[in-house]
Amino acid sequence: MVLRANVVGSGPNGLTAAAVLAEHGVQVQLFERNAVVGGAAASGHTLGDDVTVDLGAAAHPFAYGSPAFAHLGLTEAGLEWAFHDYPLAHPLDGADSVLLHRGMEATVQQFPRDARAWRVLHSPFVRRPAEILRNATSPLTRIPPHPVLMAGFGMRALVPTALLGPALFRSREARALFAGASAHSMLPMEHPFTSGFGVLFGALGQTWGWPVARGGTGSIAAALERVVRQRGVQIHTQVPIQDLDELPPAELNLLDITPRQVLQLAGDRLSARYRTQLGRWRYGTAAHKVDYLLDGPVPWRDPRTANAGTVHVVGNTEELVAAEREVARGRLPERPFVMVVQPSSADASRAPAGKHVVWAYAHVPQGYQGPAGEKIDEQIERFAPGFRDRVLRRVETDPTALEAWNPNLVGGDIGGGALNGLQQFLRPTASLTPYRLGVPGLYLCSSSTPPGGGVHGMAGWHAARQALKDSGIRV
Repeated sequence: MVLRANVVGSGPNGLTAAAVLAEHGVQVQLFERNAVVGGAAASGHTLGDDVTVDLGAAAHPFAYGSPAFAHLGLTEAGLEWAFHDYPLAHPLDGADSVLLHRGMEATVQQFPRDARAWRVLHSPFVRRPAEILRNATSPLTRIPPHPVLMAGFGMRALVPTALLGPALFRSREARALFAGASAHSMLPMEHPFTSGFGVLFGALGQTWGWPVARGGTGSIAAALERVVRQRGVQIHTQVPIQDLDELPPAELNLLDITPRQVLQLAGDRLSARYRTQLGRWRYGTAAHKVDYLLDGPVPWRDPRTANAGTVHVVGNTEELVAAEREVARGRLPERPFVMVVQPSSADASRAPAGKHVVWAYAHVPQGYQGPAGEKIDEQIERFAPGFRDRVLRRVETDPTALEAWNPNLVGGDIGGGALNGLQQFLRPTASLTPYRLGVPGLYLCSSSTPPGGGVHGMAGWHAARQALKDSGIRV
């Protein structure tokens, strides 16, 4: 008998799960509520038909090194990467920007006093980026593929960034570069394990960088779509699934959704205890997004910043720490942490000749509705005088609108759930088999399971392999 499976949701995790199942002979149907696949890894034309905008994720250090994507052969399926001169820039008041280079020695030349400390912190992982990424994208409740390397990473990751940065670094340049990378956790910098994000993002940036997908992030989803179609997966778009009974008969159902949607789709099938656990799931810091079309590059005070893929716009470390603390308390900071991605400076296909598309978001409280867009403009203008004068078109997307576009982005949370407390390790519940939903044949494969958010497909990879093992198929 041929095993049948349904996958609900076509983000990178859902697409990866479908591909893995189909690779092992499973007959797969995939259902997506939107007109195109990709989930939050999609691109569109909100700034005009001639401009490609990343609707969700924009820069991709995880996707570039993803074990799942490498296995599926996305580059052979047409995915191309574009690299900037610098993976990251962090502007500072009254000084040049500090730059993360694709090479540790070039990076530390900017802060000689802290060169040794920076090397000690990052060197083991700069030497072995693929191995540390494989560790980081494996369930934390299992023995990691490279345990010794993971032990060294854990020792560094445990200490909060607000403590580790000042303890290790004397220069504001090194502190800012490290704290900005740590802020990708979307947690207060006093939180344990935030340093792990700083080390991981820094190490990947100093090796293969933080590239963008040529033609837009949707190119990643398009490559995945080609792979799953080649393997016989049937894709149904514009088909929202409100209840599991709407799905065709199948032995396996994999859900690329968050706990809130699981309760809506399958709550009556789950045990009372499991429903209670899912009901306690917390959603975290939100993104308030603004996309811009400019008549030229961003006029950064330090011109080198225009050649960076990602720019952390917040000022010094103390400002960043204060801003993230305010967000965690439910307040919009006067000067929020703003992340800017400049894809068209490496990928000219994104905008008409001479024009530049800029992607930006600020960290804001969960579900926040207010003037965050104005503060994003102000923060960029602060380090790029004349920025507002270059804006030709501008589209603002608040957390409510993000969720309306993609229900997985609950309250604007782009990571599938907060990473504070035990949710960083026990996603979505305390279980050694986190992808099982407690019902035979029903699995969760979203960023609400290990390893969490990011465009890498690894949650779908692990969930599909769990489903295959449970079905008696050797993987």
